[in-house]
Amino acid sequence: MFNKLKATLGHMKKSDDVKIDESASIDTGEATDTKTVTKKKSSKSSTLTKSNSPKRKVAVVVEEKVTVMGTMTASAKNPPIIGDLVEGPVIAVEKSAVYIDLAPFGTGIIYGREFMTARDVIKKINVGDVIAAKIVDMAHKDGYYELSLKEARTALIWSEAEIAIKEKKVLELPVKEANKGGLLIEWQGIMGFLPASQLKAEHYPRIADGDRDKILDELKKLVGTHIGVSIITADPKEGKLIFSEKGSEQKEKEKIVSKYDVGDEVDGTVTGVVDFGVFVKLEENLEGLIHISEIDWGLVEDPRQFVKVGQKVRAKIIEVKDGKISLSLKQLKTNPWVEAGKKYKKDMTVSGVIIKFNRHGALASIEEGVAGLVRITEFGSEEKLKKTLELGKTYSFKIALFDAKEQKMALSFTGEKK
Repeated sequence: MFNKLKATLGHMKKSDDVKIDESASIDTGEATDTKTVTKKKSSKSSTLTKSNSPKRKVAVVVEEKVTVMGTMTASAKNPPIIGDLVEGPVIAVEKSAVYIDLAPFGTGIIYGREFMTARDVIKKINVGDVIAAKIVDMAHKDGYYELSLKEARTALIWSEAEIAIKEKKVLELPVKEANKGGLLIEWQGIMGFLPASQLKAEHYPRIADGDRDKILDELKKLVGTHIGVSIITADPKEGKLIFSEKGSEQKEKEKIVSKYDVGDEVDGTVTGVVDFGVFVKLEENLEGLIHISEIDWGLVEDPRQFVKVGQKVRAKIIEVKDGKISLSLKQLKTNPWVEAGKKYKKDMTVSGVIIKFNRHGALASIEEGVAGLVRITEFGSEEKLKKTLELGKTYSFKIALFDAKEQKMALSFTGEKK
């Protein structure tokens, strides 16, 4: 331990007007340049006889730790490495450097670019203050650990973010900006993103025609306001911080949702219609979502063609999960595949109307709510398929696959137009 203290003191600049008392039993190895620290035998503390300069305070701090370090050395962990966060008391503050005691491993230094980057913080630092820093280099010519306050602060912030996620903390933060996807929110100097899908129902932009510019206009109304959010994703490597506004109301919503079960039929009012589905208010502070695929048994490309805001609807609950309720309109209607299963079989020839093209081919409806896929591979290319089959036209097909239970049907073009 004394050798380590000797090494630490060996890095410090000496002054000619101070001298170490032999009772301290510390040999600096420099007889011509000594410092004096007086120490009463009956006391563990030591006092500096002259000057209050930071460098002389270094000797005081080191001397005071002599009686404590013996017990710490035995239980010390492996020495820190580059990237580690370390913590210790400031033992000197100079014009261009700050020294931190990292006992029992040595001394850390903040200087050069790292000093300039953190100079506003360093102005407030005093000898004796305990600070955290990150090791950025170990190749200093005098054996110091080179430290960074800025990188330590960043690492600590990301660590705080992970704790906030685990504890599901709700943070009141200001909305800085808005874009068509959501809101930008700043926390601890890091800009995070709040997707529109993570907004509370009261803040979600319900634009009837789904116009993205109008959605942006609604989101901009929140800029400058404070909203309660929780962190749901923190990725320091990618600098990604994702917020959700729904966390603060989750417990209350889960309590309300617990009254509902899958299979229940409920009445509600349409509060919003978007491209992917319909929002239905079931009671105060509770909405359910009817996904576009659950609106009707037939093809639904625009939910707005089936319902309007303010309309009263009756729906069936098909899922209750994580405080969310999923609804279905089509589940309360007769499933056309049940009857179709009694009429159609593989290899039958049927007439079908082309109702949609997709990347796999064309969808042909053989009756309301029952459609099959005509694969693009039959035609060799998308261009040939669209030249042969036209939207709204009726053609003759052979059923290549029919599974009423799974609601799947594959059709093969016979080359006949009806």
